[in-house]
Amino acid sequence: MTADDRVARSRFFIIGLVRLAGALMIALAVAITYGRVTAVPGEFGYVLLAAGVMAMVILPQMLVARWKSPPPEE
Repeated sequence: MTADDRVARSRFFIIGLVRLAGALMIALAVAITYGRVTAVPGEFGYVLLAAGVMAMVILPQMLVARWKSPPPEE
């Protein structure tokens, strides 16, 4: 496995972990919003929901754009 393959593999897993973290934040936000978690105020659930959506949808796209390989020169 070359160094480029290792970098690509690690970037792939990082993007997957960011999406997974977003999904977990959304699940926790839903639990907070519906009152299943009483240790925090319900309004915090909405803030966490917005952060989870950003982490699941927007952040992976930003990482892909940042790490995109330049087109090969001819």
